[in-house]
Amino acid sequence: MLKERCSQYGDRQVFQFKNKSNQKYEAISWNKLYSDTEKVSRSLISLGYSYNDKIGILSFNRPEWTISDLGILAVRAIVVPLYATASKQDIKYIIDETEMKLLFVGNNDQVEKALWLLENCDTLEKIITYQEEIPANDNRFLDWKSFLNLTQNGEHTDQLNEIYESIQSEDIATIIYTSGTTGEPKGAMLTHSNFMNALKINNERLNVHDEDTSFCFLPLSHVFERTWVYFLLYCGATNIYLENPRKVIEELPKVKPTVMCTVSRFFEKTYDGIQKEKNKWPGFKQNIFDWSISIGHQYIEYLKDSEKAPALLKIKRSIADKLVLNKLRQVFGGNIKTLPCAGAAIDSKLLRFFHATGVFINYGYGATETTATVSCFRTNKYNFDYCGSIMPEVSINISDQNEILIKGKTVFKGYYNKPEETAKVLKDGWYYSGDEGYVVDNEYLVMTDRIKDLIKTSGGKYISPQKLELLIGQDQYVDQIVIIGDKRKYVTALIVPSSEDLKKLALFLDLDDKNKELLVENPKIKEFFQNRIEKLQNELSPYEKIIKFKLLANAFNIDNNTLTNTLKIRRKEIIKIYTKDIEKMYSSF
Repeated sequence: MLKERCSQYGDRQVFQFKNKSNQKYEAISWNKLYSDTEKVSRSLISLGYSYNDKIGILSFNRPEWTISDLGILAVRAIVVPLYATASKQDIKYIIDETEMKLLFVGNNDQVEKALWLLENCDTLEKIITYQEEIPANDNRFLDWKSFLNLTQNGEHTDQLNEIYESIQSEDIATIIYTSGTTGEPKGAMLTHSNFMNALKINNERLNVHDEDTSFCFLPLSHVFERTWVYFLLYCGATNIYLENPRKVIEELPKVKPTVMCTVSRFFEKTYDGIQKEKNKWPGFKQNIFDWSISIGHQYIEYLKDSEKAPALLKIKRSIADKLVLNKLRQVFGGNIKTLPCAGAAIDSKLLRFFHATGVFINYGYGATETTATVSCFRTNKYNFDYCGSIMPEVSINISDQNEILIKGKTVFKGYYNKPEETAKVLKDGWYYSGDEGYVVDNEYLVMTDRIKDLIKTSGGKYISPQKLELLIGQDQYVDQIVIIGDKRKYVTALIVPSSEDLKKLALFLDLDDKNKELLVENPKIKEFFQNRIEKLQNELSPYEKIIKFKLLANAFNIDNNTLTNTLKIRRKEIIKIYTKDIEKMYSSF
């Protein structure tokens, strides 16, 4: 596929990246991509790496990540992506299990990890660094430019061509390790065929073409962004790499992408920012904003069903667009036509809000084990309460336990070196997802919860933590929330307040806002949160409601192991860390 596209597009740009010296975006052509990819392949051969060798990539997003990835695939080796923020111990586990010999790394932090890994992993032999600075007098390290120039005269071209001819569609292309929300990480094996079939069915569903530009800020080590990058190559589109994901909002107006992969947290944060800005405005301006959004809401009710809106509503929508909606779209650069979104549940109210502004969030469901997408919105017909329509050539079945089962050419081959774990989830060609859900009208997929996350109280009632976390998490004063209650007599919660709103609340209540640890223990603050939670839970059944909660001063994050690298809650780890606080909520009632 890559050879065909490079031949087709030649000197057109395929990638952009920010030059650190002048802070300007520079382009890489399709011809340059193919040339560098071949150099990677030939240099790998010169170092003795080829078929079935496991080669890791540990770096933030940059063009070299993808060039390395493609070059490794071309010699029939297997790419093992590693999260740039992963701990040394987590990386060591993966290196040891895959018997990895070679590792590509990015910045200084990753070079430091590589030094430790070389000393503590038996199989790791060599490190290729994307930066020019490498440890002095250490021949185990090679910088990117020197690596590419190992075969600058075209050595090993014949050998590479022979490998091209031998490549099989069922070759393992990659082993992607799940982030380990439960138990030890498992490496999902995906083939070249898995990816090519994923590209085919996404092309049938999505309206992406060679004039599109995408912004790459989610980690390439995750199946979602990586498969999307392949899809952009498949479509002939341009990909712009962002090395620091925290700068995405700052950079969006500069790069003005038309498409971009996203996660629900991105929209939660963006929505909160919009609301906080709105609250600073005078009343008349807020009224204009609210009117414009309400018109947007009316308009999308026709769009989602491919129906024509009434003429008067179209006029109102045009006015609302000039007054407010167009300005809101500028947050995303102003040119966005679709934003694929997956990885975690998103509140349908949030979906509706952004659709009302004219930003098309293409919400979907998928997994590493299914080469990402299982379902997503059609561009012309969708329902905000569902996870989109089931993808072409993908079959869904719902078990007697309401578990979502998936079959198709994108389903993985199993977990590396874990036959027992594989047998648990792959049965007669069906992948047992571990997610609870159902199908509507033989088309729409609804994912309701992770089966392992479902809470069963001591009274025998089943509760969805996801439902409660979405409900309470929509409050502007709540930054993060984890629901507790499995085998307990009632439901409790650990809540991390929004720091900015907590400070404002403290000022309003005439409290000292300098010490967050003291604020979260203050009776007035607790009473305030109690009242808000009670209002949000008004329509819930008594057994579903949060009875007690604990406010936390420190946020859940990757560094303290309470979030995965994809920002998912590590529920078991959080319960372990906050055991004392949890027990107090049950013992004092």
